[in-house]
Amino acid sequence: MNPADALVDENRRLGELLATADPETPVPTCPGWVLRQLLTHVGRGDRWAATIVRERAEERVDTRTVPNGKPPADDPIGWLADSARLLVDTVATTGPEVPVWTFTGPKPAAWWIRRRLHEATVHRADAAIALGVPYEIEAGLAADGVSEWLDILTARPVPADGPALPDGATLHLHATDDGLGADGEWLVRSEDGRVAWEHGHGKGAVAVRGSAADLLQAVLRRIPADDPRLHVLGDEAAWRTWVERTPF
Repeated sequence: MNPADALVDENRRLGELLATADPETPVPTCPGWVLRQLLTHVGRGDRWAATIVRERAEERVDTRTVPNGKPPADDPIGWLADSARLLVDTVATTGPEVPVWTFTGPKPAAWWIRRRLHEATVHRADAAIALGVPYEIEAGLAADGVSEWLDILTARPVPADGPALPDGATLHLHATDDGLGADGEWLVRSEDGRVAWEHGHGKGAVAVRGSAADLLQAVLRRIPADDPRLHVLGDEAAWRTWVERTPF
């Protein structure tokens, strides 16, 4: 998977989904939002990341200062697509390895492409849910989205309401899609209250099986922890606590 190509493709797919939809359609998984705001959020986020990379920012950039941060009324879908391409081109021009600010500490500029890619995959799920249409995503891309989310969680401090998992407990996520191999299994644990993870198969306090697409939606709270598409084995309460204590 080339993350840059995948980012452009995901934003295109999101744009196709939104192109014929009522922009005032509520988005249940983003309470208070309608599809118009979802589109703006994704496109502005790509342009925000491009600004960070272009300026080689060492601290957070105010989203209100992002150039062309609002979609034009006459072509919001084109603006969305251009937003992804702008980020890809800016990373290439600045240099993929140039360190820039991220909310997990300084990272190579290319970090933002993968981050924005999975912002698009999950918000496309939001749009599909809002419109009542199936959410389809290639299994390898969905699995990478789970890994990227776990990477973000490792940079977080211990939640105020307690660790996502008790020390010594392990959460095993297992994607049931064919062909993923080790990339489709995750062992997640708590170390001094903070999240740690690795790919692998093993027995844990709780195991959750499902397609990579469903696991991605579950860990990012787009489907409930007890959704029938998920097969939960072991300590179901530990799984529910994990989901509750790992909001985006």
